[in-house]
Amino acid sequence: MTKLADKIWFNGQIINWEDAQIHVMTHALHYGTSVFEGIRCYDTPNGPVGFRLSDHLRRLEDSARIYGIKIPFDLAQMVKASKDIIVANNLKSAYWRPIAFLGECGMGVTPKADKVKVDLAIAAFPWGAYLGEEGLAKGVDVCISSWNRAAPNTIPVMAKAGGNYLSSYLIGKEARDRGYVEGIGLGVNGLISEGAGENLFVMMNGKIYTPPVAASILGGITRDSVIRLAKADGIEVLEQDLPREMLYLADEIFMTGTAAEITPIRSVDDIPTRVGGPGKITKRLQTLFHGLFNGTTEDRFGWLEPIEAKVPAE
Repeated sequence: MTKLADKIWFNGQIINWEDAQIHVMTHALHYGTSVFEGIRCYDTPNGPVGFRLSDHLRRLEDSARIYGIKIPFDLAQMVKASKDIIVANNLKSAYWRPIAFLGECGMGVTPKADKVKVDLAIAAFPWGAYLGEEGLAKGVDVCISSWNRAAPNTIPVMAKAGGNYLSSYLIGKEARDRGYVEGIGLGVNGLISEGAGENLFVMMNGKIYTPPVAASILGGITRDSVIRLAKADGIEVLEQDLPREMLYLADEIFMTGTAAEITPIRSVDDIPTRVGGPGKITKRLQTLFHGLFNGTTEDRFGWLEPIEAKVPAE
């Protein structure tokens, strides 16, 4: 077992990491019936904070709502549990992984209503840059995948559900097998959708373009944060359908996500962006974003949620 932290919150209790076990007949293991979130806790001059913690947990509730999964804990309980597990693990910066899933409900794709059992776990553990620290600084090389993202009215991509990430797995694996850091999926209409686990932003002529929520993307919370930071800084942001070739003509491109944060793209299908890495706009947004956590950017949107408990000194 890979132990990422000492403790984990599971169904209302903080237990030892190694004791968080489920049965092999768990419904989610067979059918992908889970919803989850990725959230970051940052160490700031004023102590550890959750970045849009409540917004993420509301989206967890929304994902569950789409699938008719009734999480047996409310938002306030989940927020408290998330903060408690940070303290229990003596962490100042961390990655949270809340996950709600159907447990032992018997076999069959659709369990009987009186058999449904929903479990909730919240893990917190250290995790650095998803695509590497060098990638954050210099940019990464990506490719267009041969795998398309899900078509509308097949599976609900607005839900951050476990089963949805089989698509991401295929896109990411193909890219890595071909020697790229990440893959980009197109929609069934051949237009740009998103990366395996990241939203996409394209810069041309001083404007930012990003695919709309209707482009089979997960409406990322980091995506929303970047859009709002950019607009507040006077940068025009346009949400619209984008053809593949815009990636080959872009001045700058970057990806966003809780894990990826703001990661520049320096080439797509071996075609470099016009600046060949992080450009002026990307760097500016990285500065504004990370400034939220070092105190140089004002938290004007109320995104930083204090852990509200004293974390023991190292």
